[in-house]
Amino acid sequence: MVQIHQSRKHREARDGARALQRRLAILKAAGRAFRRHGFAQTGMREIAREAKLSSGNLYYYFPGKDELLAFCQDHVLDRLLLEVKAARSGERSAPLRLRRLIRSQVGCMLDDLAGAAAHLEVDALPPRIRARILRKRQRYERALRRIIQEGVRERALQTADPALAARAILGAVNWSARWFTPEGKLTPSEIGDRFAELLVRGLSPRPNGKKKL
Repeated sequence: MVQIHQSRKHREARDGARALQRRLAILKAAGRAFRRHGFAQTGMREIAREAKLSSGNLYYYFPGKDELLAFCQDHVLDRLLLEVKAARSGERSAPLRLRRLIRSQVGCMLDDLAGAAAHLEVDALPPRIRARILRKRQRYERALRRIIQEGVRERALQTADPALAARAILGAVNWSARWFTPEGKLTPSEIGDRFAELLVRGLSPRPNGKKKL
């Protein structure tokens, strides 16, 4: 009896993993469609065509565009919140943690979502779902701000306003989805590395001791 129960659990876990991979593949296809046609102009038919699925198969995974958009934002934010924990346990200093988070967010935005700005379309969500996503976004912003505050206390970062610095980083990284194109010169990984270097260096203490904003 125990063996049957374990076999059922294993099968359910395997089926769940397959469904998640299919949903992620659809998400990436939707990202390409959003980037090509614009979010507002892209319907489920265009997404199905990009994902090489019938409309019926697409609706099996996502009943509508609201559900797909909510999954998109949940997926990115869940990954980033997990990355906060990984950065805290795996990096020895605040600047290294900050670099890691910047690279991860760029990767989520430009690689996982094919450079689509769907992650930014919070206002397109129904109010109940939007409130939940905004709470999760605030959790990530607070985590980023705490890392900057820790860097200031360590004297490894310098800013008089960690909240503003966190929002500036988020604004710069999020906006990359507006201008990124997969046909460009830089890959998402290269863009993540350059953003991390540029944004963290901007918070590094100056040799002459002058304060930063």
